[in-house]
Amino acid sequence: MSTSNNVRRLNGGLTKIKVEDAVGTRLAHDITEIRPGEFKGPSFRRGHKVENQDVCRLMRLGKRHLYILDLKPDQVHEDDAVEEMAAVLAGPGVTFSGRPREGKLQLKAAYTGLLKINTRALVAFNLLPDVMCAALHDNMPVSQGQIVAGTRAIPLVIQRQALDEALHLARQEAPIFSVKAYHKKKIRLVITGNEVYEGLIEDRFENIVRAKLDAFGASLRETVILPDDPERIADAIRRMAADDTDIIITTGGMSVDPDDVTRHGIRRAGADAIYYGAAVLPGAMFQLSYKGDMPIVGIPACGLYHKTTVFDLVLPRLLAGERMTEHDLARFAVGGLCMDCDVCRYPACPMGKSG
Repeated sequence: MSTSNNVRRLNGGLTKIKVEDAVGTRLAHDITEIRPGEFKGPSFRRGHKVENQDVCRLMRLGKRHLYILDLKPDQVHEDDAVEEMAAVLAGPGVTFSGRPREGKLQLKAAYTGLLKINTRALVAFNLLPDVMCAALHDNMPVSQGQIVAGTRAIPLVIQRQALDEALHLARQEAPIFSVKAYHKKKIRLVITGNEVYEGLIEDRFENIVRAKLDAFGASLRETVILPDDPERIADAIRRMAADDTDIIITTGGMSVDPDDVTRHGIRRAGADAIYYGAAVLPGAMFQLSYKGDMPIVGIPACGLYHKTTVFDLVLPRLLAGERMTEHDLARFAVGGLCMDCDVCRYPACPMGKSG
């Protein structure tokens, strides 16, 4: 096709042609239509053969020119590029399918679990020219089929060298995206407090904890109520630890009051790693301990009054089999302040999103 006033060759494997002269040609990319408040999506798909009746509609969409592809061997169309990118970005538990839409592909959770992101590598990927990928937050609980990331090549035509550089980085740093499935943990609960043990007030913690465990498919095997006696608390923890238990949860007795002795009972039970205090409000007096590989979680009283606390940030990670440390509890500082919304939207909110 020779150049003229109606046809002009561009760098990058494209030939520009007026819409009225495009009848019979095929579109090089999706053409987006936006109707505010109604619709946003492809009005014409890549490969569509332009017909006479399409010309007016294309003009109404603001298109005065279309582009014909004339790719060189070292050039890749955005749709083909994004399929290669998605394939190397998606690690275990992450999938993608379908044709690219407007040059984009979405990565989805293959099953319910904990989203893990190599955030350092994702930043490095986005520093490369002509590619991008945006994602949810690291350590976010996700459901099967949920969108966790979206990626695309930025130009319509990307140089093979630039694409290969992005693919190499993603392979070298793999997995950049993965989902850890939750384990069917066996969990036991120790509720402490003289007033609950003596029947002066009714316990409310068991129903709260059970509901949170049920949401992840975890099993609460046993609940015991004990007075504020560190020796009895220690004895119960030792017995539970020897009785095929994956996680022990304790409630109450986590503050600095002299009669709040639960954390002392945990220590006497032989916990060999104790992290007291978390950079989260509500939940600063949270305690995470380990007896061998078994976590012992101490929920402070705020768990009775707030729908979302530090416990909600820690629980999915423990159920996914992760071992957390004081560094993990400190990293909650960025995003660890609950906004006390009138209607709690967790996890669709900034709570616990440390970046």
